[in-house]
Amino acid sequence: MISTIKNKIRIRGFAGKLLVAAFWLGVWEAADRIVGQEILVVSPACVLERLAQLARQPDFWLTAFFSMARILEGFLLGVLSGALLAVLSARFTVCRALIRPVVSVVKATPVASFIILALVWMHADFVPVFSASLLVAPVVWGNVLEGIQKTDRNLLEMGRMFRFGAVKTAGRVYVPSVMPYFMSACTTGLGLSWKAGVAAEVLSSIPLSIGGKIYDAKIYLETADLFAWTALVILLSVLLEHLMTFLMRRAAAKFNFGL
Repeated sequence: MISTIKNKIRIRGFAGKLLVAAFWLGVWEAADRIVGQEILVVSPACVLERLAQLARQPDFWLTAFFSMARILEGFLLGVLSGALLAVLSARFTVCRALIRPVVSVVKATPVASFIILALVWMHADFVPVFSASLLVAPVVWGNVLEGIQKTDRNLLEMGRMFRFGAVKTAGRVYVPSVMPYFMSACTTGLGLSWKAGVAAEVLSSIPLSIGGKIYDAKIYLETADLFAWTALVILLSVLLEHLMTFLMRRAAAKFNFGL
């Protein structure tokens, strides 16, 4: 009975998502018909057709793979550095006081400024990685730090009573408490890493990159290509986000983290 209800809820949720997608595709199609100029707006069917044509080209998959590798590298670097800094900030007040203004500066500064500075400091191939990690780290730092600070003090006291030790307390108390905050940060950070990484590829003119293809499409006024490559970025981002969420939930269920 319960499984039947759950299946109905899932079907309704999926149907709702399809209706929302159909609505916005209809808005897109209506905008294309109203404007009536392919150099400004192209129809969803035209974008899908162009994406299928691009997928048959040899460098399409290499371009998608290299861009995804750069963004994921930056994302993972940002996650690791943000989580580490959050632990240090929770443990040492002076560390938190030193990091907080840096995080505020990073959040307030335009991404383009960091990308241009990075082009002066390092090789262009590393700029997307740097830019992606720079946007992800503050999000992870803030969420993980909040999760640590909101850990139930009664559980910590219980851990001290049973003499858990630092490692056991971290695994049994802190990790389950922080995990929802960490998962939220990763979900948000993954989208930000795609935005920053592709923007860096555009400004860096990196060969075999989605950003480079978007820049070329803009230069040559190939609007269909611009929409197609942008659609690919959205598709990859959504797929990776769902995959990451699935894996994190499986890991949480396996280790009983309560997600």
